[in-house]
Amino acid sequence: MTATTTARVAAAQPRTARPPNRLRAWATRAPLLPALLFMILVTQLPFVATLVISFFDWNALYPKDRHFAGLGNYSDVLTTPELRKSVWTTVLLTVTVVLISLVIGLLLALLLDRRFPGRGAVRTMLIAPFLVVPIAAALLWKHVLYNPEYGLFNGLLHWIGADSAPQPDWISDMPLSAVEASLIWQWTPFMMLILLAGLQSRDPELVEAARMDGASDWQVFVHITLPHLRRYLELGVLLGSIYIVQNFDAVYTITAGGLGTANLPYTVYQTFYQAHENGLASAAGVLVVIGSIIIATFALRVVSSLFREEVSRA
Repeated sequence: MTATTTARVAAAQPRTARPPNRLRAWATRAPLLPALLFMILVTQLPFVATLVISFFDWNALYPKDRHFAGLGNYSDVLTTPELRKSVWTTVLLTVTVVLISLVIGLLLALLLDRRFPGRGAVRTMLIAPFLVVPIAAALLWKHVLYNPEYGLFNGLLHWIGADSAPQPDWISDMPLSAVEASLIWQWTPFMMLILLAGLQSRDPELVEAARMDGASDWQVFVHITLPHLRRYLELGVLLGSIYIVQNFDAVYTITAGGLGTANLPYTVYQTFYQAHENGLASAAGVLVVIGSIIIATFALRVVSSLFREEVSRA
C-alpha cells in the first residue's frame, strides 16, 4: 500500500522537461563557434580565393589582361623546367632531412632511454635546437658556421692544421647540403622526442623476459624495440614531411633560392612577389597544400591507431 501511494505521488509531481538532444548539442558547441568562424575567415576563405585565382592567367603588372586559363597554370607548374626542378628539389630536400634526422633521432632516443648521470641536462641540450626560431637557426648556420672567413667550420680546419688546402666556401660548394644540414640539426630533436616516447611505452617485462632467455641487445632491438616503434617511426616521418615540405626560412636565408636550392614554397614566393604571376603562384601553392593534406591524412590515421593501441593496453 505504501509503495503504491509513493508511486502515485511521484507520478503526480510535474517532471522537469529535458531539452532535446539536438538543443543540448548546440548549447555545448556554441562557445566554439567564434573560434570556428575565425578559423574559416583566416584560413579557408583565403584558400578558396587562391584556388579561384589559380585558374586564371593573371599577371599583377597587367591587371586588365587576365583571363580564364583552366588547368593551364597547373600544367605549367608540372612542365616548366624551373618549376618542375623546384618540385624535385622539394622532394629531395624533404626525403633527405626526414630520413637522416629520423636515424639520428633514433640513436639519441636509445641513448636517453638509458640511465646515466646528467641525463636530464643532456636531454635539455639535445632538445634546444628545436626551440630555436627557424629564421634564427638559419642565420646561425649561415654566419656562425658556414662563413668562409670567420665561420666555425673553417676555424676548426685551421685549428687541426688543414691550412695547405684552400678554405671551402660551404654554401657555394655544397648549397643543397648546407640547407639540409641546418634542417637536420633543427628537426632531429623532434624525431628524438617522438621515438623516446615510444621507447618509454615499451613493456619492461617483455624486454626483461627476452634478456632472461639469452637475447642480446641487438636481438632485443630488432625483434622487440623496432616493431614496437613502427607506428612512432611512421608518425615521425609523416609529421616531419608536413613541416619540411613547406620549409621556406632555411632556403631563403642561407641560399636565397640560388644554386639549385629553390624548393616549391620559395618558388611560389618568387613567382608571386618577383614575377607577379598571381595565377601561376596560386597553382603552385595549391599543389603544396594538396600534398600537405595527403600527408596529414596519413599522419592522422597513424595517430588514431596509436591512441587505439594505448586504449586497448589500458
